[in-house]
Amino acid sequence: MVLQRIFRAVIMGPPGSGKGTVSARITQTFGLKHISSGDILRANINAQTELGLLMKSSIDQGQLVPDDVMSRLILSDLRAMDQSSWLIDGFPRTVSQSEALDDAYNVDTVINLNVPFQTIKQRLTSRWTHFPSGRVYNIDFNPPKVSGFDDVTGEPLVQRDDDMPETVTRRLKAYQTQTEPVLEYYRSKGVLEIFSGTETNKIWPHVEAFLHRKLSPVKQKVA
Repeated sequence: MVLQRIFRAVIMGPPGSGKGTVSARITQTFGLKHISSGDILRANINAQTELGLLMKSSIDQGQLVPDDVMSRLILSDLRAMDQSSWLIDGFPRTVSQSEALDDAYNVDTVINLNVPFQTIKQRLTSRWTHFPSGRVYNIDFNPPKVSGFDDVTGEPLVQRDDDMPETVTRRLKAYQTQTEPVLEYYRSKGVLEIFSGTETNKIWPHVEAFLHRKLSPVKQKVA
């Protein structure tokens, strides 16, 4: 789809909500550039940039990356694609970051994937990994041929720390506490769109239809 104007969107959703899959489909279908805050963060840390070193220092001390550092990092990348349409994933995560983004750009829409925590817990805690190859199994819909063992090597599967039930519960609660004010911020601005469901393949058609309506050239002005 060729866009008639510059369009800028944010996608939000808890870990395990299918955000990565939906983001990939949006960028493929609508031609938006996908910006992942996690990818930018890792790239800057690996390249040992000034901001990357600041972030690594925070992370090594077990602290959250300060809002101003995170905002400077993301906005620096956005400035490099000033005339592009984009979809940001993983930023903003606080109201302060939302305000920094708003000061620099007009966000057209914020897509929030509202997947029940119970569904996410089941989805994530069902994941088992073969670490040497990176193969991931899900005991509900992609189980190994022999329970607990990799199909190719026969070696035992393990559960990542991130996928253990208590870790998943902690991450989901932290996400809710951190992002609820951000959702409220965008709701008050009238740009928040919530898509609820338990399956990505059933949520996606609603996201796609919404964006087609939003991006229809009818009565839209070129920015």
